[in-house]
Amino acid sequence: MSAAPTLEEEYVRQDWLDTLDEELEQELDDDRLDALVEADPDAGPDLGRRFYYEELFRLQRELIKLQDWVATTKQKVVVIFEGRDAAGKGGVIKRITQRLNPRVCRVVALPAPSERERGQWYFQRYVPHLPGQGEIVLFDRSWYNRAGVERVMGFCTEDDVAEFFRSCPEFERMLVRSGIKLVKYWFSITDNEQHKRFMMRIRDPLKQWKLSPMDLQSRVRWEAYTKAKEAMLEHTNIKDAPWSVVEAVDKKRARLNCIAHLLSQFPYEEIVRPEIVLPERVHNPDYIRGPIPRDMYIPDRY
Repeated sequence: MSAAPTLEEEYVRQDWLDTLDEELEQELDDDRLDALVEADPDAGPDLGRRFYYEELFRLQRELIKLQDWVATTKQKVVVIFEGRDAAGKGGVIKRITQRLNPRVCRVVALPAPSERERGQWYFQRYVPHLPGQGEIVLFDRSWYNRAGVERVMGFCTEDDVAEFFRSCPEFERMLVRSGIKLVKYWFSITDNEQHKRFMMRIRDPLKQWKLSPMDLQSRVRWEAYTKAKEAMLEHTNIKDAPWSVVEAVDKKRARLNCIAHLLSQFPYEEIVRPEIVLPERVHNPDYIRGPIPRDMYIPDRY
């Protein structure tokens, strides 16, 4: 009789299942879900893989309705995703955008500011990425870098932070007055959970690219990040653009909860469109398809 798996072995198994599910999500639909062989029925405590898939697909259908409503009624939407490194922000963003039109819903993930940008008004580099009418913009980290990584890592002064706390609420109120719907999420995980996720990234060659020197420093400075987060929430949780905290230790629950909450922030309705009829292909008797040389084709390796 084999020994029961250790907690670490169970975590590795759950991480592997999550990676597998991530690939399957792109391939499955409602019909093919019935044919999925559920070798392991549980994706987490009390949350079966089938239930997770069904809820995710249902929510993604609602996201498509939201997308159509935003585009048709010319709404302007900004959604900010903040949280500690490895908190699961990217996973939620991927599930939101998975089946949406990138011309309507786009992701902004800016690199470190250039020398010129560091000399600009702080919010200036973010303004060009704000949505026009009929657009949804998801910020994978945002202007809140100033209150987080920049403050903790010493990339700005405490005077810069104080000015940010004065300016940020006014900047966001200005966005809201301009007609932008601003939604802000903070993804919350425990010290132990972040440690485990970092260890999985270190061990998995396919995920090592997710670890940067800044990520590793976030482990050393856990308490400093905690204090910075608390100050950020205190100064920028305003009525016009409140923060919403996502409990993110359980990845799958966090994804479903966040998407469901996002949908609840809009009075969207399904846009009724005329039935689509595929026109007949036109056949021209004079058309002759020209040959393509074989050496232009890629090799058949599979």
